[in-house]
Amino acid sequence: MRLKAGLATVAVFLALTVTPSPAADTIPAQLTDTEYWKMISAFSEPGGFFQLEIITSNEVSYQYPMPQLLNSIKPGGVYLGVAPEQNFTYIAGLQPKIAFIFDIRRDMMLEHLMYKAIFEMSADRADFVSNLFSRKRPAGLTADSTVQAIFQAFAGAPGDLALADEHFKTIMSRLTMGHQFPFNRADQEAIQTIYKTFLREGVLSFNSSFRSPGYAGLMMMTDGKGKNWSFLASKENYDRVRAMHQKNLIVPVVGDFAGPKALLAVGQYLKDHGAVVSVFYISNVEDYIRNAWSSYTGNIASLPVDASSTFIRWSPNYTTTLSSMSNFVRGRN
Repeated sequence: MRLKAGLATVAVFLALTVTPSPAADTIPAQLTDTEYWKMISAFSEPGGFFQLEIITSNEVSYQYPMPQLLNSIKPGGVYLGVAPEQNFTYIAGLQPKIAFIFDIRRDMMLEHLMYKAIFEMSADRADFVSNLFSRKRPAGLTADSTVQAIFQAFAGAPGDLALADEHFKTIMSRLTMGHQFPFNRADQEAIQTIYKTFLREGVLSFNSSFRSPGYAGLMMMTDGKGKNWSFLASKENYDRVRAMHQKNLIVPVVGDFAGPKALLAVGQYLKDHGAVVSVFYISNVEDYIRNAWSSYTGNIASLPVDASSTFIRWSPNYTTTLSSMSNFVRGRN
């Protein structure tokens, strides 16, 4: 009797002290068009103001942390980011299950949907550059051409307005008829303006975007040790990002990092699906939200994280650094 009573006591003790295992990650392998648009609509906040015109990245050190990230972050996690195309490079390398890209500007959400359509309609990297910049594909490029060969070929290709008009119709048809996203007229006009900016600027320079080194420069940068991780650096990188777009797994959200809804809504979605944030690329957004710091830190604290969850920060002195999200949440600094 004493033995049975003792075993019963041990069993109760273990039941009370063993930490329950976390819920299984139930992030879907693909989102329907309806689910995808519902996320964008439900998670987004009203568009806000940003004082700089950013259409392409200006962060020349954005690839520097890639080797360290790949050593510490496992594929199949959750990626959060901000701003334009540098996110695709992080996504290509980290291979998350799903990605959410926030920006206070509604135009950036629309730019990412424009990108989505262009990825879907472009079988390879040369098609992508042709479709993005409205230039006819130069002869001789293949799916395995180097990124240097691709941009050298397009550097001398003139912009083609008729091709741009044709491509824009295809982009909008894919978004509004193929995916049935309910854009209003203002959104369609904004996408057209953004798209025609790529036509006007070309691949070598991008004066319409603050301090942009040009698309060719961005895509041919390295991690400082000679390796190029850009999403156009290889067929494999491009195909990974394209596949996620085809499955509606790169979700652009209009939202302020210190705002009342966007980060909280994504955090709740991740919690509901038993997922944690692997990486949050925040660039230097923190420099602009010091007057709302407590709201920002509260939003970050609402995200599900673990010991490996990592911030990617960029600073205007052209350095890119990594830091622990869980330490930030504990210290709120």
